[in-house]
Amino acid sequence: MNAIDPDTIGRFEEHEFPFFRNATIDTLRWGSKRHHVPLLLEVDVTAARDAIRALKTKTGEGVSFTGWIIKCLGQAVSEHKHIHALRKGKRRLVVFDDVDVAIVVERAVVGGDADETLPMPYIIRKANHKTVADIHAEIRLAQTTPVAQGEVQIASPRAAWLTRVFMLLPGFIRDALFWGPLFGDPFRVKRMMGTVSVTAVGMMGHGGISWGIPLGIHSLIVGVGGIAPRPILVNGQVVLREYLGLTVMFDHDVTDGAPIARFIGRLQELMESGYGLIENVSLNA
Repeated sequence: MNAIDPDTIGRFEEHEFPFFRNATIDTLRWGSKRHHVPLLLEVDVTAARDAIRALKTKTGEGVSFTGWIIKCLGQAVSEHKHIHALRKGKRRLVVFDDVDVAIVVERAVVGGDADETLPMPYIIRKANHKTVADIHAEIRLAQTTPVAQGEVQIASPRAAWLTRVFMLLPGFIRDALFWGPLFGDPFRVKRMMGTVSVTAVGMMGHGGISWGIPLGIHSLIVGVGGIAPRPILVNGQVVLREYLGLTVMFDHDVTDGAPIARFIGRLQELMESGYGLIENVSLNA
């Protein structure tokens, strides 16, 4: 082994690779095998943003923008259920009524470095039956729920030590023991991972509109990008509207162009009208 020349390399630190990252690596590896089709959208969210700001002024409390998107998504999916269908074997599809949405919550790593965080999955069950306020409160609770050291999912019933042992196994063994059997059982997939995934990493930009192309294992994956003003012509006058970059990814194994177009049209309609916010949001002051 060659000696490290400190004059050439400079100062550095070497750390043990976090075993819990294997869960993310497995998800990306299996997600790369899915036949996802990405669609990049620009959605006018002016009405929703105005409603959220008005609510903040009136009550002193904000509303999760991502939570509102989940509300719109749950409603649109419930009206176009085949969008989040899961395969059962080679000849069957399971179409669920309830929309279970998986999100990622950044949590501090217990026992890790002060600035080390771990993206932890959390599932919002029956999102199509909940209000924006319900979803908002659930997300905030997930962000503060204590997580045992070694766990990789919020509110998971698995023992932390078992998770650690599993994640230290070689990848092919994890595939044989967990991932392979999991994807053969759509009911287990829904119970453990939900049917829809939402990631908001793109919102961490600098205020410009942006898109991300997420990888994942769900039938429907939505990537929430950045927001930027766009000048448009309204009644002969140029006005500024706020547009969101949204990436919607479909599993082409379970759905095709026409159902996708109808779903996208309904999702845009709900979002552009501020669905669930303008009249129905109610948070305690």
